[in-house]
Amino acid sequence: MRDVVRIEELAKTFGKVRALDGLNLTVRRGEVHGFLGPNGAGKSTTIHILLGLMRASAGHVGLFGVDPWRHAARLHERLAYVAGDVALWPGLTGGQCLDVIGTTHGRVDEKRREQLIDRFELDPAKRIRDYSKGNRQKVALVAALSADVELLVLDEPTSGLDPLMEQAFQQCVRERREDGVTVLLSSHILGEVEALADRVSIVRRGRTVTTGTLADLRRHTRTAVHAVTAVEPDGLARAEGVADWVSERQGGQVDTRFTVDGDHLDATIGRLHAAQIHTLTVTPPSLDALFLSKYGAANDSPAVAAR
Repeated sequence: MRDVVRIEELAKTFGKVRALDGLNLTVRRGEVHGFLGPNGAGKSTTIHILLGLMRASAGHVGLFGVDPWRHAARLHERLAYVAGDVALWPGLTGGQCLDVIGTTHGRVDEKRREQLIDRFELDPAKRIRDYSKGNRQKVALVAALSADVELLVLDEPTSGLDPLMEQAFQQCVRERREDGVTVLLSSHILGEVEALADRVSIVRRGRTVTTGTLADLRRHTRTAVHAVTAVEPDGLARAEGVADWVSERQGGQVDTRFTVDGDHLDATIGRLHAAQIHTLTVTPPSLDALFLSKYGAANDSPAVAAR
């Protein structure tokens, strides 16, 4: 089976409110798939349906080829889930919580769990009531990453972690991907998704706006170019695909800045080369830019639930 997750035309309504409106999502086996969208786009609702915690109003949801609503208990032996706001048992220690959570997954790799406790600098002897939000998040991450499962579903997994722990998390995800584990990663930290994801899906107002690799998406977004040349590049200011042109002479050189769409990048670099390049900086669009180009500045519709 190539696809671990296959969602087609998914719809979910809460009374008169439409949380999902024909959303599509495919997650391939062995990939890290970034799941992005503004607040209220329907990401968490989609994940809850995928986990069998909520029933879809319409559409098809397949997890390992079966319906999660009908087979949730069996499927949860093959996956681990981390929510963005972890609720644990305040009277238990971190270690006891790891034991309890471990019983809901498949087999737990005890050696890996001990390594993860060290890497995340977690004190398993402290009670949950004495943990910070970040430490509660670490418990959930250690539990999920130490489980021998086929799928990790991570919904804002680094909420409350400091930058060093975020780096540790990213390295752990890369290692699990190398082991063949599939990861569905929903995160508001675009840099985190950019560093980890093989493919990205952007959703808005309960629908999928676009899906693809970062390279695929960047082809449809503008690249920033800064060049210092000996002479003014001939005809480049009016060239097809070029915008945001700014050029000024500085001493015996010409400083030029502009943006260009991906299909015309080669031609513009050729024109710069003919103008005798001294320095050249080409900056591909970041995931932030890709996200904003698909989301824009418009607010979500009030008819869509904030989930």
